[in-house]
Amino acid sequence: MDLGIRGKKAIVCASSKGLGRGCAIALAEAGVDLVVNGRNAELLAKTAQEIRERFGVKVIEIAGDVSKPEVQKVMLAACPDPDILVNNNGGPPLRDFRELDRVKILEGVTQNMVTPIELIQAVIDGMAKRGFGRIVNITSLSVYVPIPGLDLSSGARAGLTSFLAGVARTVVDRNVTINSLLPGKLDTDRLRGPHEAGTQEEPAAAAARKARISADVPAKRLGTPEEFGQICAFLCSVHAGYLTGQNIPVDGGLYVSAF
Repeated sequence: MDLGIRGKKAIVCASSKGLGRGCAIALAEAGVDLVVNGRNAELLAKTAQEIRERFGVKVIEIAGDVSKPEVQKVMLAACPDPDILVNNNGGPPLRDFRELDRVKILEGVTQNMVTPIELIQAVIDGMAKRGFGRIVNITSLSVYVPIPGLDLSSGARAGLTSFLAGVARTVVDRNVTINSLLPGKLDTDRLRGPHEAGTQEEPAAAAARKARISADVPAKRLGTPEEFGQICAFLCSVHAGYLTGQNIPVDGGLYVSAF
């Protein structure tokens, strides 16, 4: 399917690896020029070069923590009039809520609620004026199914979800949509747990881990960043203009609900 977005411009946050990378690759495949971002400059450069070589699109890399205002400023200077914004950021680590102090709580809320709101504030009026905009927020299935130990992440992302529910309805008449993707068990570094950067799992160990983690998933497997990215790219397409304010689990059927 031609997504109708060739030549558009996108900012994809936290896109050097994992789900953000999957989204950046899918958008590049559709012909979208990119601003990519990540904290690890070396890994980010590698991802950016791979995308350039594979798809021939323009890729600007901005290294740094997207939660920092100075990094946001550089990203927006590199792409002041994006057609697409994919909000993504790492969540707080697994931690008993009793261990959270005010500083940690505010940091988590800044990462997973305040930062995407700030970026949306910066781009939404320009999108509306130009008559095209697609905003996709990568949140978490924990918004619907809270996970003990990830309470801060769940709370901050749920706050973002509620905040944007009303905002989305104010701009859809100008062809700007805001939707969220809620990843469940996808095969990313975060699901692998603590490990040394750059290390590779033994094939047998990887297979055992994936089987164990996916045992309760109806699909009986982990999702991939690549297929997640394709769903994101569709939400960013010209075909998705009548879909807004939605929170879509990408979880292989793990979240059980008829409605």
